[in-house]
Amino acid sequence: MQLLSIVDTIKIKSKELLRKKVLQNIILVSGVTLLISILGFIKETVVAANFGLSIELDTFYVAILIPGVINTVFLGSFKSVFIPNYINELNKKGNIGSFQSTSLIITVVISLFFSAITFLTTDTFLEYLYPNNSLEFYQLVKEQLPILLFAILFWGIGSTLGALLNVNDEYRLSSFAGIYTPIFILLGILCFKEHYKNTLLAWGTTLGAFTSCLYLFIVAKRKQLIILDKPDYKNKNIKIAFQQLPAKISSGLLTALNSVVDQFFAAQLVIGSIAALQYGLKIPAFLSGLLLVAFGNVLLPYFTKLVLSNRKLAFENLFKNIKWVFIGLLIITIFGVLLSDIIVSLLFQRKEFTADDTQIVSTIQKIFLAYIPFKITGMIMINFATSINKNSIMAYISLAALILNLILDYIFMELYGIFGIALCTTIITVLKSIAMYWYLKRISSSE
Repeated sequence: MQLLSIVDTIKIKSKELLRKKVLQNIILVSGVTLLISILGFIKETVVAANFGLSIELDTFYVAILIPGVINTVFLGSFKSVFIPNYINELNKKGNIGSFQSTSLIITVVISLFFSAITFLTTDTFLEYLYPNNSLEFYQLVKEQLPILLFAILFWGIGSTLGALLNVNDEYRLSSFAGIYTPIFILLGILCFKEHYKNTLLAWGTTLGAFTSCLYLFIVAKRKQLIILDKPDYKNKNIKIAFQQLPAKISSGLLTALNSVVDQFFAAQLVIGSIAALQYGLKIPAFLSGLLLVAFGNVLLPYFTKLVLSNRKLAFENLFKNIKWVFIGLLIITIFGVLLSDIIVSLLFQRKEFTADDTQIVSTIQKIFLAYIPFKITGMIMINFATSINKNSIMAYISLAALILNLILDYIFMELYGIFGIALCTTIITVLKSIAMYWYLKRISSSE
């Protein structure tokens, strides 16, 4: 009888949870993201079979590094501060059209400015971050980078349009934007590999970014969400967004620089080390990316609206939810580590990707998998901090993490080679999550 009572209680609680709109949205976005991620993994297996741990793949990861940093740091940061302040503007029944126009102009200016800076400093960037490489290495990077710079503008406009859809609860439609890049890369490999092998991945990425941006524009336009008006840089919520932007950018930039540091040290090792590091990230990135997209798209608008209505309840929900999320992810991580060898072998080991490559990548993957519970709960806390416009602490935490990453990367690389770089990343992720938890607990107790 007692067992039946427990089962009934679990069923009742499950039904209550499933009726909550925020959980429905998370499940919805997770489902769409899962489908896109599966397509992404098909793309990765095809890339692995056709490129292996080759110089073409190494140079693609080098070429996309800076555009990726610009997308994540500058464009992603503006998207993050856009959402809570746009919601504030909505609640105050302000000039939405003016807010949208101002935001889009800022996004385009940021995109073009950093694209130009990247193009003009390519030689310096390669000389200092990747010294003593072959002429072929540098030439391949220079062939791919100009193509990828066009993607920055499309990522920028698309991020603002995607944020607009998320604010209006159109999570499913915005999530589908990620489907186009893997499609174009797969088509490129199948149809144009013989003619454009050196730049094929770069073209696939840029064409995917353009199509994603076009898709988001069409959807937002049909939903009548685009309301453009005369820009107003004196708008109160725009000013708050500007005030929060430096801290958010600093935090994002310092975090992204950890990847640059990791690649710098990996480049000092044998050819293929950068690619091995990236392949070791594939499964952890799949798991964390699946949840980060869902939580990031849904929780930032959710937290902002909840904080405006009941700040104390918002903190209570945060700490309760991250506890259960952490426990669930810990169980998934344990299974992932146990099955790591089999997963890498099934997904990547064919043609140019050998059994030795599998062993290397699998070990790196196990190390990265260990940080997943901390990474996801850490990002949930970062979204919450952004929703209450507390971005400055993230900059301080990220600065300390970057300094520690530099030190540990050097020490661990000397001791353990490419595995030491992965170990360092995991340690840094754990420490950052703990620091963020401690900070939000302090804020919660003082209110």
